[in-house]
Amino acid sequence: MTMASASGKVILFGEHAVVYGRPAIAVPVAELRAWATVDDAPPGAGCTVVAIDLKRRFSLADAPPDDPLALIVRLTLAGLGLVAEPDWTITLRSDIPIASGLGSGAAVSTAIVRALAQHAGRSLPPDAVSALVYETERLHHGTPSGIDNTVVAYEQPVYFVRGQPPQPCRVGGEFWLAIADTGVASPTKLAVEDVRRAWQADPARYEALFDEMGRIAERARQAIETGRLDALGPLMDENQRLLSAIGVSSPLLERLCAAARQAGAGGAKLSGAGHGGNLIALVTPQTAEKVAAALRAAGAVRVVISQVVR
Repeated sequence: MTMASASGKVILFGEHAVVYGRPAIAVPVAELRAWATVDDAPPGAGCTVVAIDLKRRFSLADAPPDDPLALIVRLTLAGLGLVAEPDWTITLRSDIPIASGLGSGAAVSTAIVRALAQHAGRSLPPDAVSALVYETERLHHGTPSGIDNTVVAYEQPVYFVRGQPPQPCRVGGEFWLAIADTGVASPTKLAVEDVRRAWQADPARYEALFDEMGRIAERARQAIETGRLDALGPLMDENQRLLSAIGVSSPLLERLCAAARQAGAGGAKLSGAGHGGNLIALVTPQTAEKVAAALRAAGAVRVVISQVVR
């Protein structure tokens, strides 16, 4: 048996604007993970995928071409040069909520790629893993920016501009995030399509808003890399104002932001597609539990405290 895992992720700054060429910053969330195991099956059994959380079990040979799990398995096997379908059983499980902005699809796909490569006695570099996972992200999200597969495959903070090689984002000082799950599913594809329609209707306004988001991401990168972490909170609040302006916030997200700030968070914003999904709040070891309690009281169904390390 071979086992591999991959982390979740949150976008700190730049969601939505990153689709239009502005920079974004994302960090892995090691506290939330997806796992894939590969076991040898009896000769002639073929390749079987068992997705425990989805209560799915299917034969790779019978799966349609647009099934994301089957696609990443097929792409990886082809990338490893395995022409004949191997007699393997691939078992998947994850504690990352689906459609919540935490990179669930990218994490599961990355875990599959890593496990298949290891079981075949191969090692794939992060850029190769990211390129494979990006193909499944296109099924999940339509026109993905590429940030999810990048940060999950590299499993380190990244500064990302679409169409350019990802740049590692050095962390000058550790900081902590409270990640609050609204319990409201928010498929990225639908939110991205909503923003695109609004951008097409009023491109000048939206381009100006995306420019502001890009400048915030650049300032945030400087703050993170130099350890000036007290600057991150106000930048998060400003980014949230802009995300609200493009129409991807919600009453629940705004209520959670207010609750986090009132409980002592340095700043708060939605993370990911918006409309639902997750909110992130900047906390310290001293304020983390108070902020988490306030978020739960305001309607969050789960709160995870994640440390972003040097």
